[in-house]
Amino acid sequence: MALDGKGRVLILDDDPIVGRSIAQLCEYLDIESVAVTDPTEFFRFVTDWNPTHIILDLVMPEMDGVQVLQQLARQSCRARITISSGVGNRVLDAARRSAVEHGLDIAGVLPKPFSVTALKEVLFSDPYGFAPALVADRPNNVDVPELTKEDIQNAIAERQFRLAYQPIIHCETKLLKGFEALVRWDHPTKGLIMPDRFIPMSENLGMIRQITDQVIEMALKWIGSLVNSSNLTISINISAKTLGDLQFVDVLEEKCKQARVSSDVVILEVTETAAMDDQLPALDMFTRLRMKGFHVSIDDFGIGNSSLALLARLPFSEIKIDRSFAMTSISSAESRAIIKSTVDLSHSLELSVVTEGVEDIETLDFLRDIGCDLAQGYYIARPMAGDAVADWMAERSEYSRHNLL
Repeated sequence: MALDGKGRVLILDDDPIVGRSIAQLCEYLDIESVAVTDPTEFFRFVTDWNPTHIILDLVMPEMDGVQVLQQLARQSCRARITISSGVGNRVLDAARRSAVEHGLDIAGVLPKPFSVTALKEVLFSDPYGFAPALVADRPNNVDVPELTKEDIQNAIAERQFRLAYQPIIHCETKLLKGFEALVRWDHPTKGLIMPDRFIPMSENLGMIRQITDQVIEMALKWIGSLVNSSNLTISINISAKTLGDLQFVDVLEEKCKQARVSSDVVILEVTETAAMDDQLPALDMFTRLRMKGFHVSIDDFGIGNSSLALLARLPFSEIKIDRSFAMTSISSAESRAIIKSTVDLSHSLELSVVTEGVEDIETLDFLRDIGCDLAQGYYIARPMAGDAVADWMAERSEYSRHNLL
């Protein structure tokens, strides 16, 4: 996707006047655009033109927006998608959630009619699109060539994986709480590969434990060497495949000793779906982890088959609310209600709450007002290389004197 302000926007709207109007807005923003009314023509442009962004109307006669989104998902479309329609906000939000669950990259929703300012906010807030801000973990290539078992074996043997670190802050004080370690694969010829491309394959091949061990070693070494890291935590994602590994807890404890990192600094994150699917192994492992002082977080909470019984049954110490709710909290009363009810429920169970996807001050203020404990997102900081964190912390310390965060 282009970073030079010359990206490509493909517009699908059954009203040609509306389509041309949106295209004119894009041209005003110096962005190349094409507007079409026919789904067949639209998918031809998706394949041949390779748009960086798509603006999609939901209500169309031949093939409605949900069907278009499903087809885009089947084609593994990598464009950033903006959903636009005159239907109510609840329908727009439902369509957005559906698209996210299909694995699509949703930039936002635009209720019609919208202004050039609203369009600009969606397009230029895109971390991988037109915005000039550099992202430390942006892939070098969007369409990664086919990965093989040998690729992953070589990556493990040659330690080609690296970590990016995203800060987590207290909502009330805005003080730094810790970091989440995010794995990326720095392939020597295929560029930077994101985890959604190689983690599932690594799990299927039985290699995820070796990758997890390397991630843990890197994360512990980094947090242990970080200057002024006292009381800062490090969150590490673990695969569902790890839940049944009887040796994992003991190995993790030994790695902490080697890195001279206390167990209470480490937060292990597991997705809600993984915990739901393997409750007995999860119960055994999480109990042992908590007994040894580690913390356990349920990640992406709210987008799977959320279960109150799961929260009562498994000894979590933290809940991470999925980013999709924060990213729509300003425009969606439903998202705000879900976040608040999750915060209230978590506190009643003596769990701390992290909300991901915080991209503006209004969302952070809302989280503070409802008593959410922690926040993470692009407004606070993007994921960054480990050697960039010290500079970020120093700059943030200087900014805080002027109340800029």
